[in-house]
Amino acid sequence: MAIGAHQAGELAAAEERCWRLAVFAVFAVTVARLIWLASARADLYPDEAQYWLWSLHPAWGYYSKPPLVAWIIALTTSLGSNDEFAVRFAAPLLHFATALVIYHLARRLYDARVALWSAVVYATLPGVSVSAIIMSTDAPLLLCWTIALYAFVRAREPGSERWWWVMGIAAGVGLLAKYAMAYWLLSALLFLLLFRDERRHLRRFFAAVALALVVYLPNFAWNLANNFVSYRHTRDNASLHGSLVHPESFVEFFFSQFAVFGPLLFGALILIVIGSRRRLAERRAALLATFALPTLAMMLIVSFLSRAQPNWSAPTYVSSTVLVVAWLLAQGRQAIITASVALHVTAAVVLLELRDVVRAFGYELPAKYEPLHRLRGWRSLGQTVGRMLIERPGVHLMADDREDMAALIYYVLPHPFDALKWNGNDGDVHDQFDLTANPSHYVGQDFLLVSRRGDIDDILARFASAGPVEHIVIPLGGGQARNYTVRLLYGFKGYR
Repeated sequence: MAIGAHQAGELAAAEERCWRLAVFAVFAVTVARLIWLASARADLYPDEAQYWLWSLHPAWGYYSKPPLVAWIIALTTSLGSNDEFAVRFAAPLLHFATALVIYHLARRLYDARVALWSAVVYATLPGVSVSAIIMSTDAPLLLCWTIALYAFVRAREPGSERWWWVMGIAAGVGLLAKYAMAYWLLSALLFLLLFRDERRHLRRFFAAVALALVVYLPNFAWNLANNFVSYRHTRDNASLHGSLVHPESFVEFFFSQFAVFGPLLFGALILIVIGSRRRLAERRAALLATFALPTLAMMLIVSFLSRAQPNWSAPTYVSSTVLVVAWLLAQGRQAIITASVALHVTAAVVLLELRDVVRAFGYELPAKYEPLHRLRGWRSLGQTVGRMLIERPGVHLMADDREDMAALIYYVLPHPFDALKWNGNDGDVHDQFDLTANPSHYVGQDFLLVSRRGDIDDILARFASAGPVEHIVIPLGGGQARNYTVRLLYGFKGYR
C-alpha cells in the first residue's frame, strides 16, 4: 500500500514537472513573440488594417469574415493605442492558450510526456510562428477548435455530460471566428458515425450543435440582412474557374504543408497515413485522425480543382500534432521531435531577421526572398500620401484596391475615414468598403487618387477634370518596389 502511494506520488510529481515545463516553454516563446511585435519592425498587413477598421464599428458580421477578429482587436486597442502592437497583441496570447489546451487534450488521451511535447511542438510550428505575429481569423479559430475538441473528448466520458455544453459554446464561438469551424462539426459527426459504440452520443451531440448554432445565430441574421454576402464571398474564394484540373496548384499546396507543419512532422504524418491500418485503428489515434485528415483531404481536393491557401489547412494540425507526437514517442523517436522543435525555432528566428542579417553583410535581400516583404512599405506609403493630403485641404482620399485602401486609412494621419474606394466599373459589392459606401454623397467633391494601375481612364471619365500625374515608389528591397500613380481629381460625377 505504501509502495503504491509512493509510486502515485512520484507519478503526480512527474506530471506536475511536465505541466510546469510546458507552461514555461510556451510562455518563453510567447514572450519572445511579444517582444518582437513591440519592436514594430513590420507594418500591418492590409487585411489586419481592414480588421482594425471593422473594430471601430462593432457588428455581428462583415463582408468577408464573421465578427470575432474585429471584436478582439476592439478589445486590445480599447486602452487607447491603435498601433501595430495593440492590433496584434492577442495573436500570440491566443496561440499560448491553444498550446496549453493541447497539453490537456494530449494528457487526457495519452500521458504527461506526450502532453508536454505536444504543447511545445504546437507552439513552435512554422505555421503558428507566422500566425502568432499577424492578427488573423486563424488564431481565435484554432483556440475554439482545440477547446471544442477537448470538450468532445471529455463529454464522451461517463458522468461528464456537462462538457457537451462547453463543446457547443466553443463551436459556436468558433463559427463567429471563421466559417471553417464547420469542418470541426462535420469531423465530430463523422467520428460518431464511424464507430457503432460512439453513436450513443449522437443525441447529446446534436443538442450541442443546436447550442452552437444559437451562439452563432446573430451572424446568420446579419448575413440574412445583407444578402448573405459573407457566405457568397466564402463560396467565391474556393470557386471553380476554367479547367477543373490544376495539378500545379495541388503540388504547390501539398508541398506548402511541409512548411506549415514542418518537414519532419509532415513527413511523419504521411507515414502514419500510408502505413499499417493498425496505426489509426486504435480509438485515440482514430479520433485525432478524424479531426485532421478529412479537412486536409478536402483542402487538397480544392487545391486540385481550383486553389487553396497554405493556411486553409491550419485546423488540421491541432490534432495532427498530438497524433504525430504520440506516434513518434511510441516508436522511440523523441530525437525527431527535438530536432523538429530546434529546426522550427531556428527557422523562425532566421526568417524574421533574414533581411537585417543579409543587410549586415552589405547586401539587400530581394523582396521575393524576404518572408515579411508583404508587411513592408505600407507606413511609408501612408506617410507620403498623408503629406499630399495635408497640402490639399478638403480633398478626399480615393483608392481602387481594397488592400491599398485599408493600409492607407490606417497609416495616413489623421485617418481619412471619409475615403472612398473606387467601384465604378461594375457596381458590385467586392468588399466591406463597397458594402458601406454611399458614392452619391461625394458628387461634386475632389479626390486624391492612389492607384497601382497605369490606365485609369475609366476613373478619369467620372470626374470633371484632373491634375498632373505624380508617382510614388515604395522600395521593397533588392530592386523591387510598389509603384503608384497619384492624381488630383476634380468634381466627382458619380458612377453613372
